[in-house]
Amino acid sequence: MMLHIPKVLNAEQLRAVRAKLEAAPWVDGRISAGYQGARVKDNRQLPEDGQLARELADLILGALERNPLFISGTLPNRVYPPMFNRYENGMTFGDHVDNGIRMLPGSGLKIRTDVSATLFLNPPEDYDGGELRIEDTYGSQSVKLPAGDLIVYPASSVHRVTPVTRGARLASFFWVQSMVRDDAQRRLLFDLDQAVQRLTATGADASALLRLTGSYHNLLRMWGET
Repeated sequence: MMLHIPKVLNAEQLRAVRAKLEAAPWVDGRISAGYQGARVKDNRQLPEDGQLARELADLILGALERNPLFISGTLPNRVYPPMFNRYENGMTFGDHVDNGIRMLPGSGLKIRTDVSATLFLNPPEDYDGGELRIEDTYGSQSVKLPAGDLIVYPASSVHRVTPVTRGARLASFFWVQSMVRDDAQRRLLFDLDQAVQRLTATGADASALLRLTGSYHNLLRMWGET
């Protein structure tokens, strides 16, 4: 399931993030790529073990914890600390699939990457190119979102970032290990949850809502991992 989550960060937060990133010590993005990705990756990246990366990651994680659409759509168990990249001067990231398992920095714990996420940090008019192209069931989807908006999609998808031919593209990227690893099951649970919320808001029949809510939680109990 591909899901657009608007306004994860507000305008004030975005201004603060961009100001810090403009003065950041960017390094070769291939430091975090696997064998496959390193061959097609050409961008800059904020060192993930630095103080700035940790500070900005905490800001985004805090925003995600308060975002009901993110929680409903991904059912997060663990979230890999957000990382930050920059594309300019023709930089690109060719077709690749994200690593299935990643090590959480400094913890020794491993995370299964069920869901990939990209948070756009500057507006699309700041740069040409830089679209995130995701291959899914319905073909190739091109994504270039307003600053502060997030796209989440199955980490098993082939995807790429097209060359940036003008300006610079700033983004944060990370992965989610979901409580429900199967994408089709997550989609069904998401649809059920959204239906329950809308029916609740319209004052639908309480008995029917109770049964629908019970079905949601029983399916989550059946499919969920903690």
